[in-house]
Amino acid sequence: MAGGVRPLRGLRALCRVLLFLSQFCILSGGESTEIPPYVMKCPSNGLCSRLPADCIDCTTNFSCIYGKPVTFDCAVKPSVTCVDQDFKSQKNFIINMTCRFCWQLPETDYECTNSTSCMTVSCPRQRYPANCTARDHVHCLGNRTFPKMLYCNWTGGYKWSTALALSITLGGFGADRFYLGQWREGLGKLFSFGGLGIWTLIDVLLIGVGYVGPADGSLYI
Repeated sequence: MAGGVRPLRGLRALCRVLLFLSQFCILSGGESTEIPPYVMKCPSNGLCSRLPADCIDCTTNFSCIYGKPVTFDCAVKPSVTCVDQDFKSQKNFIINMTCRFCWQLPETDYECTNSTSCMTVSCPRQRYPANCTARDHVHCLGNRTFPKMLYCNWTGGYKWSTALALSITLGGFGADRFYLGQWREGLGKLFSFGGLGIWTLIDVLLIGVGYVGPADGSLYI
């Protein structure tokens, strides 16, 4: 009797091993366990209406009237969890926004690439092509990344107050021009004693009104 029980136990153990291996193959080769990249921007169990735009899919209507409030039906993307006002799990919801394309947003609602190769102090003011992206919490129509022509607006760390103080006190020796990186003009003022005072007075006025700026074309801070 004992001899017949042992093969039966061995068969049961073999069946368990085979069942475990089959389940392991299904789990490892079936569904993907990779987390989508947008999930990193999506707060877990937060309000659905406050999720970033990258976390939801909305049915938009491009025929809405510009500047008017509109409502769109939205659904959370896979692997995103959120709740409603009663803290109940929610997948579909309505979002309120203003009818406008992303490129029509105010400047505070998007971020753009900056350029340090254009002249900020020039007449007329120079523009540069930039790629802008709507902020995560802002909802808008169309592509969230868009091109714009922006005015040059960067600084190299030069202070207007320092330049003006040097122009008043040591302008006759060209210290203001040296500080702004304009060494040719600085040498000219140095060896001409500030243009016998005339050049010094003119520079005080030009730096005071902001007409003369840094040589690299940046703005004062």
